[in-house]
Amino acid sequence: EFCSSLADIMLLEVFLVLGTVIIYFLLSKKKEETLPFKEGWWGKGQKPDTEDTTVWPFKVETTEEELSDLFRRLDQARFTEPLENSCFHYGTNSVYLRKVVSYWKNQFNWKKQVETLNKYPQFKTKIQGIDIHFVHVKPPRLPEGQSAKPLLMVHGWPGSFYEFYKIIPLLTDPANHGLGDEHIFEVICPSIPGYGFSEAPHKKDFNSVSAASIFYELMLRLGFNEFYAQGGDWGWLICTNLAQIAPTHMKGLHLNLASVTNMGFTHLLSILLGRYLPGLFGFQDEDVRRMFPFLKKGLYRILLESGYAHIQATKPDTVGCGLNDSPVGLAAYILEKFSTWTDLEFQNLEDGGLERKFNLDDLLTNIMIYWVSGCIVSSMRFYKENLQKGIGTQKHERLTVQVPTGIASFPNEVMHTPQAWAQKKYTNIVSFHFMPRGGHFAALEEPELLAEDILQFVGKVEKEQLWKKK
Repeated sequence: EFCSSLADIMLLEVFLVLGTVIIYFLLSKKKEETLPFKEGWWGKGQKPDTEDTTVWPFKVETTEEELSDLFRRLDQARFTEPLENSCFHYGTNSVYLRKVVSYWKNQFNWKKQVETLNKYPQFKTKIQGIDIHFVHVKPPRLPEGQSAKPLLMVHGWPGSFYEFYKIIPLLTDPANHGLGDEHIFEVICPSIPGYGFSEAPHKKDFNSVSAASIFYELMLRLGFNEFYAQGGDWGWLICTNLAQIAPTHMKGLHLNLASVTNMGFTHLLSILLGRYLPGLFGFQDEDVRRMFPFLKKGLYRILLESGYAHIQATKPDTVGCGLNDSPVGLAAYILEKFSTWTDLEFQNLEDGGLERKFNLDDLLTNIMIYWVSGCIVSSMRFYKENLQKGIGTQKHERLTVQVPTGIASFPNEVMHTPQAWAQKKYTNIVSFHFMPRGGHFAALEEPELLAEDILQFVGKVEKEQLWKKK
């Protein structure tokens, strides 16, 4: 008698525990679906009662004083001899750096590049206490009865809004570039606060969720209630956070980098066994090719290529002081990333392969945006704000993304994320493509490939009206 009633009580307890767990999961799932909008104040001093919400036109301008100061510094540069046959294995090779500096002084035409920068309309507006800079390009023509789809495009580090200059015409005027006129975009490319011509935050804790909240406010201020978003590098995280903050406003999310920061047990198991049992973990042949041997293509690569991130996530201002004072130091620091992140094999070349995919005018224009705005330190601080609490500790890292997602996976991206991993975070992947070539700076390096992928993704979302089924 006693035993059976004890068994009944234990059974009841088991059911109660199970019931509680199930209810907890059901409730927490509902509750956890969106990320809270981050209402910050990043301006100097105290927050005023009202904020001016006007949008005003902006043009890139530099003074003669700024340019003569730059040339004086370039003239006085001190170079160190590189080791023999070291190519780019120790970082930027100074033999090649001398050539870049010589080109910078003697051939590079900044005034002409300023005209190029100003060929697209640019604006500024104050949000949460700081001036936000953005490029806003409308289509030159629209077929009868068609409207442009708003597309927010977000850059990363050490890039800038200029990365999108080659892809903008393909998206705003696709018919003229052999891409059809079914989907035409109105493109908005903001500078992340602390990058380029967006004012840097004056207070601590400005992270990716802060940037996403500001860009959400920007899109609403411009009158876009529904929009698409695209990003790589930090743009990946900012747009991901924006999808978590405003899932009902974002029609689709397109990424050319999709990193997963919350690694579960199956992730670890797939690292150990994925090479031998790819099907079990949902890996395709291309995943296996890009990921294994994991020690070499995963762990060692992270260790070899993440030194900059460790510095920037801990003491950005220290190294930043030197880079903000020396244009040659700044160029060396940034060019190395454009070499290695475009193709790891470029480390074996004395010129870092930099002119195989880019031209010096484009590379120097990006560097000049950092130089004239004096933003290198504030751009590097973004790493500390995002990483100082540790990876996997933030609320946004635990949340999934329900917005229809398209991923363009470029073969020379430093780290590869298989669809099977991405799927756990982005639960609604409608398009995942292994791109035929290209690396980290996809919009600048392979604008046609990226534009085509964005267009086919949006085509899928529109055709099936996927955002309505979220």
